[in-house]
Amino acid sequence: MNSKKIITFGKISADLNKSVPETSAESSSSGFGTFGRKREENNVKKMDEIKPEDEEETQNIQKMMGITGFGKKAKSFDVQEMMENITKTLSSTRTVALEKEKPSEEGSESTKDDSKESDEDDDLIGPPIPLELSTTLDTKKDSDTRKKKEEDDDESDNDDNEESSDTEEEITLKNKIPCIQEVSMVHGTKAVIAIAADPSGARLASGSVDYDVCFWDFAGMDTSMKSFRTLQPCENHPIKCLQYSMTGDVILVISGSAQAKVLDRDGFEKCETVKGDQYITDMARTKGHTASLNSGCWHPFIKEEYLTCSQDSTCRIWVLYRPRGHKNLIKCRAQNGVKTIPTTCAYSREGAAVACGCIDGSIQMWDHRKNFVNPSLILRNAHMQGSEISSLSFSYLGQMLASRACDDTLKLWDLRAFKSPVFETKGLYSRYDTTDCMFSPDDSMIVTGESLNKGITTGRILFYDSKTFDLVREIPVTNSHVIKTLWHPKLNQVFVGCGNGIVKVYYDPKKSMRGAKLCVVKTHMKQKHIEIMSTQQIITPHALPLFRQDRPKSVRKQMEKDRLDPVKSRRPDLPITSGQGGRVASSGGTLSSYVIRNLGLSKRIEDDQDPREAILKYAKIAEEEPYWIAPAYKKTQPKTIFQPDDPESGPSNKKQKT
Repeated sequence: MNSKKIITFGKISADLNKSVPETSAESSSSGFGTFGRKREENNVKKMDEIKPEDEEETQNIQKMMGITGFGKKAKSFDVQEMMENITKTLSSTRTVALEKEKPSEEGSESTKDDSKESDEDDDLIGPPIPLELSTTLDTKKDSDTRKKKEEDDDESDNDDNEESSDTEEEITLKNKIPCIQEVSMVHGTKAVIAIAADPSGARLASGSVDYDVCFWDFAGMDTSMKSFRTLQPCENHPIKCLQYSMTGDVILVISGSAQAKVLDRDGFEKCETVKGDQYITDMARTKGHTASLNSGCWHPFIKEEYLTCSQDSTCRIWVLYRPRGHKNLIKCRAQNGVKTIPTTCAYSREGAAVACGCIDGSIQMWDHRKNFVNPSLILRNAHMQGSEISSLSFSYLGQMLASRACDDTLKLWDLRAFKSPVFETKGLYSRYDTTDCMFSPDDSMIVTGESLNKGITTGRILFYDSKTFDLVREIPVTNSHVIKTLWHPKLNQVFVGCGNGIVKVYYDPKKSMRGAKLCVVKTHMKQKHIEIMSTQQIITPHALPLFRQDRPKSVRKQMEKDRLDPVKSRRPDLPITSGQGGRVASSGGTLSSYVIRNLGLSKRIEDDQDPREAILKYAKIAEEEPYWIAPAYKKTQPKTIFQPDDPESGPSNKKQKT
């Protein structure tokens, strides 16, 4: 190599007091080095050094011109003073650390003072803080220390009052229940065994044993609390289950028939599932249910999918606008492989699982993403065998499952450990196989109803804590059974279906939204019956007497006159009486009399007169003016001879033949 390349790396020196020696570009020992040869710099002007004499001259000129105070003077920093402050703080921190190791009262006090100073010095960067600002900072720090002491005192008080905090939690759970005020809506006289509310909370539907479905609109109701529509969608079948879809535009109706119906918001039928062939033993070969339905529900996310379970031991998944055949079929089997009847069914909150409770006391679940051949989760002895599982309810978080059965129990299950119940409550009498249970909107409580047992006069709603399963609150509802409960998460109102045909609504005026609150405010206005004239009368005061109309003095007199007029009042035909009046009596009681009176003769003939005398009346007219038969047989007709009646022998019809 002919040319030597100099590669040097500099070092950062901490001695700021030392003067930097002037060195050439090629042999540089301090500062950052250069790689290779240094480029030649062109067009570089050399800075002239400013002398103190020139500065004095410029200052004198500024004083003469009067511009000395113009602008702000730039801050100047002394590097030596800054380094001295830094060394002082370092030395003070070292002394504090040494004094902390020595356990003495005097040392502890001094270390506190030194630590305060060191903390203050650590925060400082650059020149020291002036005295005026330092006093204000000290006052702020004193106030901060007082606040910290107060917080510490509050924490100690909270530690002492742990027992009181537990009672406060119970009080808060009670306060969460919206039951300050109540409103009752009359559905009918028989038990309400189905209740559904749309997701927005604008409408409520109730179904009963009397085959009726009532639709309630909270925005249109007043204090009379009357439903705006009542209909019988499934004719003579009790309504077992109602549920609005996730969008609230349609409602699923499950009745005692084998066909489920889907209605729109106003109660008009959208579609009806097909009925299967009951003579086919394999349920997979039929397109629909062959026995009465038990329950049904919508998918939480798929808009057009719903599930039904039936007495034919199957659960079927349907698509809304394809009612001519099911989409999927689920067969429920007992432990020995025999068919078992599903009494209730439900989707999980995510829609990933399909669960059903069977009459053999088992809870079975299938994965919605796989084929429905083998259940993914199954628990055989969840409830007593032979007692219907009336309700399955998933928690909003999806990890817990609550089940209610006709064996008078309410159980809580953890799906992660599905072998035994987490909690169980016994002695909850259930008369109906649709008595349900559900979670509160925040999963803190489980709500269920209780039917009337012997010796009990009022039905109750029971609220259980989901963590401890303690009874938080019980509300006496009516003197009948409590069958259905519904806690709407958006309205924060509790709807209860009772055995005497009443739907009760519980709400809190402060915490609840809309719903029944809208109806209570509106007063019931009675409609006034206004008497209106049937025909509009034109008053012409200057009309001629020929065209002048009599002006009625009052509307009531005119209505009485119109009532007597058979044309204006549209009087129907009078009923048939004995021989007189009515449609048939006016023209005769038989067809022959009708023909004679309307076609043959113009004069009225009495049915009671002798027909021989009636014919002989026209004998003279027939001889003089023959019209019907005589002209045709005039030449060949013999002379008519009538037998005379002898007064001695009596009438001719009673005379004996000789």
